[in-house]
Amino acid sequence: MATTTAEATKTSTNNVEDKQSQNLRHQEVGHKSLLQSDDLYQYILETSVYPREPESMKELREVTAKHPWNIMTTSADEGQFLNMLIKLVNAKNTMEIGVYTGYSLLATALALPDDGKILAMDVNRENYELGLPIIEKAGVAHKIDFREGPALPVLDQLVADEKNHGTYDFIFVDADKDNYINYHKRLIDLVKVGGVIGYDNTLWNGSVVAAPDAPMRKYVRYYRDFVLELNKALAADPRIEICMLPVGDGITICRRIS
Repeated sequence: MATTTAEATKTSTNNVEDKQSQNLRHQEVGHKSLLQSDDLYQYILETSVYPREPESMKELREVTAKHPWNIMTTSADEGQFLNMLIKLVNAKNTMEIGVYTGYSLLATALALPDDGKILAMDVNRENYELGLPIIEKAGVAHKIDFREGPALPVLDQLVADEKNHGTYDFIFVDADKDNYINYHKRLIDLVKVGGVIGYDNTLWNGSVVAAPDAPMRKYVRYYRDFVLELNKALAADPRIEICMLPVGDGITICRRIS
């Protein structure tokens, strides 16, 4: 059947709308990939991530997806990355600031040896307890020392005792962006030389290169300057080597060298 001019115009319009819709999805804060193609991101998940995702992580990811604040969770590809990174550096004593329901925490716990430890801090125990039954079922809850409340007072106590200096192999930070600089000032003393600190959300939904008048959620715009400040500080810090990766919402890996 021949295509009419009206049908062709409608098809063209639909294609444009589909492309605009995809672009808008990438502007949304909740989109956990900086890739310009949803199909490509889905390919990565279905080819590399989901087939290897431990059953407990899959269960926790699905439980978290039903939570009203699910935007806060670590993406599945980033969880896989963290799990492998911890194994590569042979981490044993670790720390996590910002836990939410515990998806990244579970990724870490599964990667650690049986006597590995995670000092985990979050201001909301209720969210952590949502994932705790799954963590317990996975047999790794004994590795976790969860502390409810702000992380800075705990870090100050740790830093005050020089016995804690250089004792952490791996630290992951996914918390209040306005305190990232304050965290770094303390964590650099606690991580060992050769150890790794990972700062999450360092590309902040791509807003770090957005024009001042670009469309952004209010809190994206608010925290954007703090993320930019952190990125500038990490790039200038001679005590670390850094690698910024477009995994999830951007993660900067810092290896302490002095």
